[in-house]
Amino acid sequence: MRRFLPGFGTSSPVPARPARVVVVGGGFGGFNALQRLTKLLGPDRAVLTLVAPTDYLLYSPLLPEVATGVLDPRDIAVSTRQALPRVKLVLGHVTTVDFDARELTVIGPDGDSTLEWDKLILAPGSVTKQFDIPGVDEHAYGLKTLSEAVYIRNHVLAQLDAADALPDTPEGRSERAERLTVVAVGAGYTGTEFVAQMQNWVKGIASRWASVDPDEVRWVLVDVADAVLPELGARLGKEALAVLAERGVDVRLGVSVASATATSVTLTDDEVIPSRTLVWGAGVAASPLIARLGLPTAGGRLVVGADMTVPGVEDVWAIGDAAAVPDLAADPSKPTPPTAQHAQRQGVAVARNVAASLGVGQARPYKHTDLGLVADLGGFDGVAKPLGIPLTGPVAKFVARGYHLYALPTVSARVRVATDWLYSSVLPTRVVNLAQVRSEDALIKKAQAIDLYDRT
Repeated sequence: MRRFLPGFGTSSPVPARPARVVVVGGGFGGFNALQRLTKLLGPDRAVLTLVAPTDYLLYSPLLPEVATGVLDPRDIAVSTRQALPRVKLVLGHVTTVDFDARELTVIGPDGDSTLEWDKLILAPGSVTKQFDIPGVDEHAYGLKTLSEAVYIRNHVLAQLDAADALPDTPEGRSERAERLTVVAVGAGYTGTEFVAQMQNWVKGIASRWASVDPDEVRWVLVDVADAVLPELGARLGKEALAVLAERGVDVRLGVSVASATATSVTLTDDEVIPSRTLVWGAGVAASPLIARLGLPTAGGRLVVGADMTVPGVEDVWAIGDAAAVPDLAADPSKPTPPTAQHAQRQGVAVARNVAASLGVGQARPYKHTDLGLVADLGGFDGVAKPLGIPLTGPVAKFVARGYHLYALPTVSARVRVATDWLYSSVLPTRVVNLAQVRSEDALIKKAQAIDLYDRT
């Protein structure tokens, strides 16, 4: 029996046994790959399985708004089971891949298990980049997972609440300076949006405290680079820097962190900043799984062809932040940037290529012209570069929010996010401290499961 799929030509005969298609990673790449595969391949052609640590797709670009309480954490967590009802979900982390036996080892909540596959898509994503800096592992928090975002919000509130209650003594004033200082490392999207939005949020909840003036809170943004938001270009980077400076944010460029303790951060220029809040957003690195595969990498990302196949192994593709997919639309000698935009579109493209390997449609190389990048700076401020057009202020803010609503994968998620944005514009800011995440669970290695690969 042959079937005709619109836009994909005549398919090959239905196989005697459905192919076992396994996707590792439920982020933008993996989620979109499975969403498209369910449309291209019927149950008689493929059994679809997802291996992921959570049962939801996290729309991570909006994590800063979870950290400020503008959005409920569930607003940006799209249920995998509801959105992909045909997909079997295996909760856990893949720690090893046997390409000869075509088996995966999964560490899940109930222990280890083995999973067989016929076609494999590797989309494990990325983690916050780690540096061998004294004290960072023990005292720095990332902003890449829901637990980290929720913890940071509660932690900042707790620090300001504690400062509000300190006595006006030399010891009290010294501790107050530590609690009222927030240091963020990385002037890319994560660090810049976090500082800008958090500073704006704290200004909006000034009535919470009797003695703490939001202007007393010291915000320090540190980056070894010489510009803020370099991905958006020099002009918009300067615009963002001007917004931060106007709000009193202390931006330190050309320096980084030399060490950290529970109560201070020492910079590479030897300045010691009293602080009990260190947020780390200095870049990303491919999932630790990639280093365990024994395959060629480029800049830590798995080497793949333009069609996203992994050279040297059959029936394996890799996409997203963990794969060095050649950027055919810009410079083929360089990989596509590790952005959600590329991961989403690579997911759709790899689904087409996997389907082609099963006799449905034709494989094609991945090529996507970047639609532009956006950054929300809180309040009415933003910077954006849609289709290469530089925008600032309220217009950029509107474009940023419009893009996020467009990129959210379900209608229900769009409605919830848009509704929360509406509520936040007309209702008082939410300032309840729901301290449900332990500090040790919000540290980068624990929250992003990096320690799991260190142990096994």
